[in-house]
Amino acid sequence: MKLNTNSNSYIIIYSAVLVIIVAFLLAFVFQALKPMQDANVALDVKKQILYSLNIRGLDGEEAEAKYKEVVKEEIEAEGLKYFACEIDGQPKYVFPLKGMGLWGGISGFLSVNDDLNTVYGAYFNHESETAGLGAEIKDSQAWQEKFQGKKIFDANGEVALSVVKKVDNPDTQVDCVTGATLTSNGVSDMLRDCMKQYMNLLKK
Repeated sequence: MKLNTNSNSYIIIYSAVLVIIVAFLLAFVFQALKPMQDANVALDVKKQILYSLNIRGLDGEEAEAKYKEVVKEEIEAEGLKYFACEIDGQPKYVFPLKGMGLWGGISGFLSVNDDLNTVYGAYFNHESETAGLGAEIKDSQAWQEKFQGKKIFDANGEVALSVVKKVDNPDTQVDCVTGATLTSNGVSDMLRDCMKQYMNLLKK
C-alpha cells in the first residue's frame, strides 16, 4: 500500500516526530553544554569580584589564580553572602549588590576596607540598560572608580553613600551618570538597601 504523503494524518505524524527529534537534540545539546556554561558564569562572577577589588585585565586562568589568592573566605549567614579578602596584606570585604535599574535588574560588588566604612572599589552590572547611557554603570571604569575612598555611613550610622545629580558631600556622594538619572537612582537605592542589610548582619 502506497503511503499518502499528502494526507492530513501523515502531515500530523511527520510534524510530531520531527518536533520530538528536535526537542531531544536541543535537550541533549543543553545538557552537554551546561557544565561549560556554569563554569563560564562562575568565572564571570569571580572576575566581577576582582574588578571591585581594582584587579582587571586578567584572562580566565589568571583570574582563577588571582581569585584563589585574594579571596580568603566566602561567608554565608542569614541568607546573605559576602567575601573576606586580602590585598597586599590588608583585609578587604566584598559585598554583592542587587537592585533595579530603568529597564531591568542591576547588580554589582562593593569592596570595603577593614573599617567597614571606606569604599576600596566598586563594580556594577546590568541586564538591559541603554547603551551609552544607563549601561555606563558597567562600561565606564572611570565612573566606577569615583566610588573609591567614599564613606558608606554618616555620623549617625545611616547609609549615606549615594549617587546624586549634584554632589553636596564629596565624602559620601558620587555624580550620577549623564543622561541616566533613573539608572543612577537605581544604583543609589541598591547601595542603600543592600549595605544596610550587610551592616545589620555584621553588627550582630
